[in-house]
Amino acid sequence: MRLSLKLFITILMLAMSTLQIVADDFTLKGKVIDEEGRALELVTVSCAAQGKVTMTNLKGEFSIGLHTADSVEVRFTMVGYGVRKRLFRKPKGKMTVQIVMHTAATLSEVTVTQRRRQTSQTEQLDRKDLKQSPSTTGNATEELIQQQAGVSTHNELSSQYNVRGGSFDENSVYINQTEVYRPFLISSGQQEGLSVINPDMVEKIGFSTGGFEAKYGNKMSSVLDITYRRIKGFEANATASLLGASAFVGYGNSRFSMSHGIRYKTNRYLLGSIETTGEYRPNFIDYQTYISYNPSKKWTIDLIGNISDNHYNFKPENRETSFGTLADVKQFKVYFDGEEKDRFSTLFGALGITRNIKDSTSIKLLTSAFHTKERETYDIVGQYWLNDTQTQESLGVGTYMEHARNYLTADVLSFKLIGHHRTRYHDMEASICFKTEKIKEQSREYEMRDSSGYSIPHSADRLDLIYTLTANNSISSNRIEAYLQDNYRWNKGNNYYTLNYGIRLTNWSYNKETTVSPRASLAIVPAFNNDVTFRLATGIYYQAPFYKEMRDTTTVNGITTAVLNDHIKSQQSIHFIAAADYRFKMLNRHFKFTAEAYYKALSNLIPYNVQNMKITYYGGNISKGYTTGLDLKLYGEFVPGTDSWLTLSLMSTRQKLNNVWIPMPTDQRWAVNLHFTDYFPGTERWKMTLRLAFADGLPFGAPHRGLEQQQYRAPAYKRADIGMSYCALKNAKGIKGIWLGIDCLNLFGISNVNSYYWVTDVSNTQWAVPNYLTNRQINAKIAIEL
Repeated sequence: MRLSLKLFITILMLAMSTLQIVADDFTLKGKVIDEEGRALELVTVSCAAQGKVTMTNLKGEFSIGLHTADSVEVRFTMVGYGVRKRLFRKPKGKMTVQIVMHTAATLSEVTVTQRRRQTSQTEQLDRKDLKQSPSTTGNATEELIQQQAGVSTHNELSSQYNVRGGSFDENSVYINQTEVYRPFLISSGQQEGLSVINPDMVEKIGFSTGGFEAKYGNKMSSVLDITYRRIKGFEANATASLLGASAFVGYGNSRFSMSHGIRYKTNRYLLGSIETTGEYRPNFIDYQTYISYNPSKKWTIDLIGNISDNHYNFKPENRETSFGTLADVKQFKVYFDGEEKDRFSTLFGALGITRNIKDSTSIKLLTSAFHTKERETYDIVGQYWLNDTQTQESLGVGTYMEHARNYLTADVLSFKLIGHHRTRYHDMEASICFKTEKIKEQSREYEMRDSSGYSIPHSADRLDLIYTLTANNSISSNRIEAYLQDNYRWNKGNNYYTLNYGIRLTNWSYNKETTVSPRASLAIVPAFNNDVTFRLATGIYYQAPFYKEMRDTTTVNGITTAVLNDHIKSQQSIHFIAAADYRFKMLNRHFKFTAEAYYKALSNLIPYNVQNMKITYYGGNISKGYTTGLDLKLYGEFVPGTDSWLTLSLMSTRQKLNNVWIPMPTDQRWAVNLHFTDYFPGTERWKMTLRLAFADGLPFGAPHRGLEQQQYRAPAYKRADIGMSYCALKNAKGIKGIWLGIDCLNLFGISNVNSYYWVTDVSNTQWAVPNYLTNRQINAKIAIEL
């Protein structure tokens, strides 16, 4: 009996202990919404003290089990919204709450605790990385793109870039849903001037290196999607440096916003550091405006305007270059006569009218116009001497003359209708676009080369030119483009899925070609780790010929004529991409690691050759190929409060031409980029930014011999730029800040090769004389923000 009583008391005490343990736990449930009452999915709900974390589902709902205490703090965080905290006093049982998240723009101070989760093939880049970075071009947006994984450039004077083996012509650029164009005759970074993107006006930067959505147009390699910002209140800034100047002013309220920007740039200071001495007078200027007006909640009117005038004037005088190996050094001297005068004038405008039928449904009419008038003219004569420095033997004496009279005008007019509808799980978009294009060109180029008294190629009975080209073409055509896509999000348990699928159709009146391009991508946030995102993407991408790709050449009696090929077809690329993102904390700082493997099957290729930074297409679909590679990126706070990143890219791209597999002209087998930002100890007024680039050299060969003769590879591209900025004044007397900066460009003075000039010696041997890029330079600048 006593034993039974003792057993009963023991069981009772155990039961009471269990009830006490259960009572020490509580469950917090609820819903997270925005200021307009819409559910917010993928909001992080965490209790740091207990190491518990969960996320809201697509309905904005969450549930988390916690231990009770005198006080329990729960945090709600999401990129773009301010951090919300709730403190619960001695919580017990089941509790239900509703949390309203406020956008960052409505808060005076916002702490961002996470990086934006990427659930599509378009990565959102941080625009704050555009500020205070060392720059040679003034094109801050493109310089930010050039530092991303899978992107390469070998010319610091150029805003052009290559993505995963594609040429710079394979990258599309959008500003506020409008596709923008660049001048067509541009052949080198020295002539590029200012890009169409004004960094002072940028709000969002979306960039995709492949597998992009159906809404993006007919390019095979990449998409740069820029959104200009609506100004709230008054804002102004001015910047001046040895490389140019810019000014920006904007004003806005709840219904009206306008911004204006003007930029001036000159490369005269930088070009003075290259080996070819002479008179450089390049100057580039552009003006942009963005005006947005909301007469009511139902209507929005947007206007973008751009005027750009780029001049490149160059009068070379002389040049001396030493090249070769330590045991076999050659010296090349040349004296010049003549000059080059180029001008690229462009006008661009877009008008968008949006009608909001409901909060979740809108329709937009977007019309745009682009006009360019381009001139490329030069007559340059050079007399050169090629010597062996070891024996002082003269290897060659010769003369060459280069002549060009190239003129082009182009007009592109487009009308686009876009419909958008959003539901709880779907975000659907459809569009139809009509474009009309008119292009007219007149070109005349030739090159004469004389070596040791004999013209090349040598003929006993006549004088032949080594290169000649004539063209007189015009085209007037129409394009119809349409797409339909859906972004479908759902969750199954604690697994979250985002599926983007769509189809794009195009028709071109010039060659009567119709293409169908299906595309799809899937992102998965697994239940076992909410900091991991898996991404898969595939699609068929067509690049419709525009102008350069259509020019086919025929040679009769040594004279080459360029005509337009009306049988040319679109190039095709099939993308296969597998990627993973991992967000983690190290040393109490936030980081993100991304790995992306890809394969692109290429067909109907139009091969092209690159000589002295000038791209010349073969004018026919005569090749096929592939591109495969791996891109790695580590992004995060290497130093607290700053953003830095390190990228590594591995790639191989080849094409089959005349039954022979050869490297593509952009076959950059490896590349490493580092962007590092730091503050001086004890102060945030001093800021340092370091940019490093180390990339494999590209294939090259003798001119006018075709891709099959690209048997050599240029040296690796190595460059370091460092910039120091000091905030001399902050938030005083109506001035937001005054920044003083100094940049050291090409810190180590490395002589990078831009291209090669080929000379012929007395034994008819050709020598590749390297053309080097800029040397070490110091640039000082001042920026004032109002």
